Parts: sequence; C-alpha cells; structure tokens
Amino acid sequence: MSNAIEFHNVSKSFRIDRDRPRTFQELFIQLFRRRRRDAGIFWALRDVSFTIERGSSVGLIGTNGAGKSTTLKLISRIIQPTHGQITVNGRVTALLELGAGFHPELSGRDNIYLNGAVMGLTRKEVDEKFDGIVEFAELEDFIDVPLKDYSSGMQARLGFSTAIHFDPEIVLLDEVLSVGDQAFQQKCVDRIRRLRRRKVTMLFVSHSIEMVMSNCDKAIWLDRGQLRMAGDAIRVCNAYHEYSLIKAAEAQAQDTDDNADFTQNGCSDAHPIDGLNREGRLGSGEARITKVEFLDVAGRPSRFTRTHAKFTVRLHYRARRRLEHMLFGIAFFHVQTGARLAGPNNVFGNYLIDEIAGEGYVDYTIHDLPFLPGDYEVDASIYNEADTHRYDYWQRCARFTVLPGGTNERYGLIALEGDWLHTPGLPEPAPRAHPDEVTRVAP
Repeated sequence: MSNAIEFHNVSKSFRIDRDRPRTFQELFIQLFRRRRRDAGIFWALRDVSFTIERGSSVGLIGTNGAGKSTTLKLISRIIQPTHGQITVNGRVTALLELGAGFHPELSGRDNIYLNGAVMGLTRKEVDEKFDGIVEFAELEDFIDVPLKDYSSGMQARLGFSTAIHFDPEIVLLDEVLSVGDQAFQQKCVDRIRRLRRRKVTMLFVSHSIEMVMSNCDKAIWLDRGQLRMAGDAIRVCNAYHEYSLIKAAEAQAQDTDDNADFTQNGCSDAHPIDGLNREGRLGSGEARITKVEFLDVAGRPSRFTRTHAKFTVRLHYRARRRLEHMLFGIAFFHVQTGARLAGPNNVFGNYLIDEIAGEGYVDYTIHDLPFLPGDYEVDASIYNEADTHRYDYWQRCARFTVLPGGTNERYGLIALEGDWLHTPGLPEPAPRAHPDEVTRVAP
C-alpha cells in the first residue's frame, strides 16, 4: 500500500517578537532605543518523521501546544516547513478551524461554490453536490444568509458538510467534532465511518481518546513538537492516557502539598468536633484517621495502580482512649463524575475489631481491583460497631490513579470481565421430498 502522507525530519519554527509595538506610542519610543531585544524563536515541530498509508484513518493526539494543528497546516500547505520534506499524494480537504476558507461577507451558497473552485471542481460538479451539502448541514432556510450571521454551530455544519462532499482523497479535521449539537456530532461520526469504508485517508486531531480509538486504525502522539509514539491506535492512546493520568496526579499532588508516595496526613488531635470543619471532617474526635496510604502488590506505598491489580488501602489511626467494638469504613468515588462506587467496612466484611487504643492501622485489601483507568478519591471513617456513634469521618482524604493496561475494557467505571458463550442454533432440517418427487435409482 502506497503512502498518502510522508514526513521526513520535518521542523517548523515561528518568530515570536515580544517587543513588537502595539500602539503608535510604543513605535515612537522604539525609534529612540539604542538596543532592542531580539525576537524569540519557537519550534512548533522538531525533526518529526512519520508515514500515513493510503486509506488509513489516523488520530493525532497530544496536549495543547504539542504541534498537532501545525502538522495539519503543513500537510494542507497553508504553511511551509522550516526544515525537512513533506510528501502528500492525493487531493486534500482540510477543515482546520471554524470558518476556515470561508468569507464572512458571502452567503453560505456562495461559500460552497468558492470552496468548490478552490478544490478544482467545475460549477457543474458543485451543482451536482450542492443539495447534498445543504441537506447534510441542515441549512436549507439559511443558505442565502451571509456567513457572518451564522452561529458557530451553523458554520461548523457548513464547513464539515462541504469538506466531505467534494470527493476528498485525504481529509484533515481539527477538533471540528467538538462543535455543534449532539445529533450533528453523531451524523459526523457516521459519515467519517462511511469515508473509512471507502478507504479515504483521514487524519484528525481530537482530545477525545475514545473518539480516536473508536474511529482510527493508527495514532500519532506529539509531545512539545516531537514525535513521542506512533502505531496502533489503542496502544498509542493507552500510553498517552497513562501519561496524562500521571501528569494530572502529579499536578494534584503538588497543589495539595502531598509527599512523593501520596500519603495524606491528617491534622494532629484537635478539639472534638460535631460538624463539618474546614478540613472536611466530622466526628467527636476520640479516635481520628491520621493518614491514608495506598499500597501496591509488593506492599509499597504508591498512588498508582492498574485494573485487576492487588490494591490495599491503609488507614492509620490514633485513639485518645481505649475504644471497643470498632467500625472502619472507606468510600470510593470517581473524581471525574463524582459517582460513589463502593462503601465497604470491616463489619460488612465479617471482620470484627474488638478494641483500639493509641496508634495503629487497619488494612483493606482488594485482590482484584475492578476500577477502570481514571482518578479516584476516598472517604475514611471510624464509627462504633453498631454504627450509631461517629468518631471521625474524613471526606475526600486521599486520591489514587488507575493506569491503563490491566484490561481491554474501556467503557464505564468498572471492568466486569464476564465470560462470553455463543450457542449456535440447530441447523434447519432438510425439507422432505414429496413421494411423487423421489428419484428412483435403478438396481
């Protein structure tokens, strides 16, 4: 299979003039300056090489500023590389930003014909496609209205519809599916899948890992202008997802002044409280959770784990006096959705704690963690065994991250890993021949 796009050691730099005058006063002052600071150089891409096979669907992923949009603009020849060589084999249709290639003073109708001319189509060819473009964009009542009066969603619909109806060989899309209502986004996804079946080469930028894994064969991960990883879409997206989760967890840990192993330290014994205080705690205070740790399969403190791994939550406590018949509880929450996933305690687990005094800790071990990749928080609590008196309840006291790699399941919050079994239906019996139709065989 021949390649539709080839990047060979491509670099692209931009000149950043920090002292560029913005007013006539600044320009006048600069005329009398003896020295002026040199303009800075920003490298959007550095020595990037990859190939995209004809007919493949490729997702371009990475954080903001990674060089994704620059890559699409280089392929569409809007800008030229500073160094390196780019080869593009095929007619390119690009929808890189809202309203790109459209004239705001022209009507939707005129912009369709203008884009067709840019693509090299004759007026007759655009006439044949015009009704389909308008119908897909759902703009029948507004097609003769100037584009400047369109909403952002209407512009997105017109741009996408125009791009996909001009028989492209290579389609470049930059986050266009994030604009518009849910119904139109689904129409776009359905059309993308039809283009995939027609073996149209597609390269699109998306911050949705699920979108890339569902609609792409391959993925390219850019990181600060450099190629980080390229290959199978699921493998690359899982690696990027893990990287994103780790970076987010590190940022959260820094914001909350957690230590390196993400243990959460409670306050020292404070005066007894009966209501929620500024630390998110409730309880009388005779016993307190002083620290929450997460332990990996080897018993080492770690805030990272994987689906189906052995995972232990350790609750350190301090009791001011001897207390009998204790209940230690944990509540697990999914950070992104706020969903409460489980609320185990030792009484539910038929493990009785007769008494506590002084300092100690209680472990809760999950031998097969079912949580899918993401960020999770816990509440920790101490009650009496009858659950009638609350000594301590610490809300959102610790956070851990589940990394990709422990399961193939991707949707929802937990991995069920059930067994599939197919029972085929019995074959239909052959029709019995009528006695008059039986062929007699001569002896």
